[in-house]
Amino acid sequence: MKCKFCNTEIENITFDLGNTAPSNSLIFPDNLFSSEVAYPLTLYTCPKCFLVQIEEQVNGEEIFNENYVYFSSASKYWLAHAKKYCKEITNKLSLNNNSFVVEIASNDGYLLQNFVNSNIKCLGIEPTQNTANEAMLKGVPTLVNFFTESLAEQFAQDNERADLIIANNVLAHVPDINDFVSGFKKLLKEEGTITVEFPHLFELVKHNEFDTIYHEHYFYFSLYTLNIIFNKHDLSIYDVEELETHGGSLRIYITHKGNIIDSNSIKNNVKRILNKELKSNVNTLDFYSSIQSNAFKIKLEALNYLVKQKINNKKIIAFGAAAKGNTFLNYSGIKKDIIDFVVDETPYKIGKYMPQSKIPILSFDKIMTEKPDIIIILPWNHKKEIVEKLEFTKEWGAKIVTFIPKLEVS
Repeated sequence: MKCKFCNTEIENITFDLGNTAPSNSLIFPDNLFSSEVAYPLTLYTCPKCFLVQIEEQVNGEEIFNENYVYFSSASKYWLAHAKKYCKEITNKLSLNNNSFVVEIASNDGYLLQNFVNSNIKCLGIEPTQNTANEAMLKGVPTLVNFFTESLAEQFAQDNERADLIIANNVLAHVPDINDFVSGFKKLLKEEGTITVEFPHLFELVKHNEFDTIYHEHYFYFSLYTLNIIFNKHDLSIYDVEELETHGGSLRIYITHKGNIIDSNSIKNNVKRILNKELKSNVNTLDFYSSIQSNAFKIKLEALNYLVKQKINNKKIIAFGAAAKGNTFLNYSGIKKDIIDFVVDETPYKIGKYMPQSKIPILSFDKIMTEKPDIIIILPWNHKKEIVEKLEFTKEWGAKIVTFIPKLEVS
């Protein structure tokens, strides 16, 4: 295959997860006994720009449709994270009621509702109708569409360019990275800022976070590679913050290259993280060579632990019907003969089944009625929040387990 950014031929496979169903394609009860479509999930690394990517197997229209199951507002953590960001960025950029904020992939309005409440003009661009409907119920203006360069051009022609563009955890979901970033360039005002949050590839590799890999995520980014991508499109990363989200993320601040007067315009954080990455050789294929073997070790460790528990007649369930959980379950070959059910708090997911493993998804209150011995947290990146919710399971001595980045039992 060829790199989706620089068109370089890629020959070596970085990580092969086999054929899997799309991670967010939950099964409706009527389709439980129908055959599922599984697609190859294979990770590649470009030997020139070191963009880590999968070969596109599932198009965006098939994934991001009216049955999309991820609602950001389901997590109190994300709501708090978004509220804190909105307050900080409003102060940092001196946003006011003359400003215009655009969020790409705005989901159910969990973030933009904060700007609505502050009387700052905003617009969400969101391709999934069901989440967009929730946003509009919150009073968040939302355009149901995919963000592209041509859409950005329409805004620019109508003199509707943005002071701030927000793109949180969306850059990985875009199959045409060059078109998307060109859209940033056209939509952004001359003195404007773009902020982008994304799981940091450096952390994924260092901490074995392989469950971040699924068909929705076409790309996996280092700061090194994103710097190359934005530079090509006459945009410059001028600041960066390290975040705890998704097991280690970055928030980058971007502006038009013409606004960068000299090297002092680039904050030290950018140079520091770039140096950290380069010292670890992110610009070599060797850096990525451990992903497959480390994931296999986690798989074996998980299977060994779970089989021992089943032999001892322990009742095992999981918390969180998350996409990352499906990557872990399906790569590891864990099915409903091991895990009795998964609980979730998103009403849209309850009553459906996990793809491929066909584990039923039940409501949170089933934990109290079933009193499981072991609860596996699948969205381990929200472990702190989830452990607090599961405090009551101490009554009967339930064990809380995570497998990524390593096996932990508490």
